[in-house]
Amino acid sequence: MKIINKTTLFFLLALPFIGNAQITETEQEQKVDSTKYYYIIKGDSIPREFIDLQEVILLNKLEFTSKEDRKRYLILRRKTRKVYPYAKLAAERLTVMTERLKTIKKKSDQKKYTKRVQKYIEEEFSETLKKFTRTEGQILAKLIHRQTGRTGFELVKELRTSWRAFWYNTTASMFDISLKEKYDPFNNKEDYLIEDILERSFQENILERQAPAFPIDFLDLTAHWNKISKE
Repeated sequence: MKIINKTTLFFLLALPFIGNAQITETEQEQKVDSTKYYYIIKGDSIPREFIDLQEVILLNKLEFTSKEDRKRYLILRRKTRKVYPYAKLAAERLTVMTERLKTIKKKSDQKKYTKRVQKYIEEEFSETLKKFTRTEGQILAKLIHRQTGRTGFELVKELRTSWRAFWYNTTASMFDISLKEKYDPFNNKEDYLIEDILERSFQENILERQAPAFPIDFLDLTAHWNKISKE
């Protein structure tokens, strides 16, 4: 069996995509580690008789059953924060590319445009992408699904031939990475933790918020997993 360099996988993930919450207080800004503290964003010094729920997000304090659980969460947090910007870029570039392809009538011109996209990716992102680990690659694949609504496999099938989509997915499987895997925080505990990491990172201004391609109610999601943990 021929083994493909893992850089090829990340080119695959990136190929289709070329083309605030700020914590406030009355007197001062304070940065906090949300793995240890509660906080509410967008505090207001003006007395109010009601709370605008669209402006207030309450995060529960994280609780870990052991030091190892906390360590695993922090490792997952580091990896998620590292790869999320690429998934965000994917969603942005996919929109641009889709609109651009609509204006190109000839298939030959569409192929030329796609080749230019590939060349750009190889020149600009190869050194970064090839440094991703296997687990970072899988998180990236999941987050691409979160931000675009389509799996890496679906995107490749859409932009390339079906047999190439299958071949690329087989290549990914060699590294224990599935391009068919979806982001499912309601049924996958790791995906829930990734969503928790994203929400906290958005509120701490560590990552720039971008709405997911499908609805994710963070409060319902948290209640769901809290219920499971108590059973």
